[in-house]
Amino acid sequence: MAKLITLADVDNLATGSAFLGTGGGGDPYIGSLLCKEAIATHGPVQLLGLEDLDDDANVFCAAAMGAPTVMIEKLFSVEEAHRAVSALEDRLGRRATAIISAEIGGLNSVMPVAYAAMRGLPLVDADGMGRAFPSLNMTTFNVYGVSCTPMTIADEHGNVAMLETSSAKEAEDLARPLAAAMGASVSLSCYPMTGRQAKLAALPDTVSAAIAIGTAIRAGEKAISPVNRLLGALRASRYYGHAYRVFEGKIVDLHRDTSSGWVFGRCVIQGLQSSSIAEIGFQNENIAVRVDGVLKAIVPDLICIVDQETALPVTTEALRYGQRVAVIGCSASERLRTPEALACMGPAAFGESAGYVPIETLCGADPAG
Repeated sequence: MAKLITLADVDNLATGSAFLGTGGGGDPYIGSLLCKEAIATHGPVQLLGLEDLDDDANVFCAAAMGAPTVMIEKLFSVEEAHRAVSALEDRLGRRATAIISAEIGGLNSVMPVAYAAMRGLPLVDADGMGRAFPSLNMTTFNVYGVSCTPMTIADEHGNVAMLETSSAKEAEDLARPLAAAMGASVSLSCYPMTGRQAKLAALPDTVSAAIAIGTAIRAGEKAISPVNRLLGALRASRYYGHAYRVFEGKIVDLHRDTSSGWVFGRCVIQGLQSSSIAEIGFQNENIAVRVDGVLKAIVPDLICIVDQETALPVTTEALRYGQRVAVIGCSASERLRTPEALACMGPAAFGESAGYVPIETLCGADPAG
């Protein structure tokens, strides 16, 4: 059943999608400003259930690509996104009848809302990840048969590039240096699909899930701590039900490198009441967490660092020495755990030597949280 995304939903969506961004995806606060302006100008956005999408609908992604640390300073505009989408429409000879998020994590969950408002189009309550990932090929769209290209990339100077490749991985490999040359922060449109294809390849109900998670963090029952409210919302959700408070402590070491168009790094957290150490590696998004050298969660399951007191998500670019944080881990959709999905978004894709083990196996007997 369709509903509306109104101004009242934007902050909850931004907060929930920041959590699902698992540290990456770009700061959704920037996208939330675009949303508020677009909705105030053009009105609320219809949120259309995947099951309500016509089979012959023309579904287009409006997305951002780049290094999250750059996205803080090099702001997006709806006009930049429109150059990318309209160029793809011209190439295909058909106009969008619905917009979909490529990923529900971070900026790419809220920027499409602003674009849908500007175009007066519905937003599909679905995405291609149920979280955020750093590469174009790491989507259920790719895994389940939708072509990534033709794809268009646009920057703030009016430049538009088009790619046509034989695989999503080739599209990623060509687009990443191009994005870096365009300032490490660009708008793009890719994975054009029909409604029938979207029903087969997308993960349903992820936009509404992000809103529910954000609402639990920001406006839940005051007698319950924000972290416990967050865990409760995750455990009640469709995909993220195996949810754990993996670790709590203070950030004592931090490294970042943005030279390759992503943010690579490592965050080390020391327990406040013990000598235990948690170490999290990230590539835009958090990839794996180990406590005293023992694996506790690994992609495609979700790993998010949140403020210990407020449960507000902390993105990789916002991590600071001395912050007191909690590490929350939760399960990914079963569609991200299939052999086909793990081949392109499992641990090996990030250079991890450890194989994938579900978080409920790693943490099922852990009483934390």
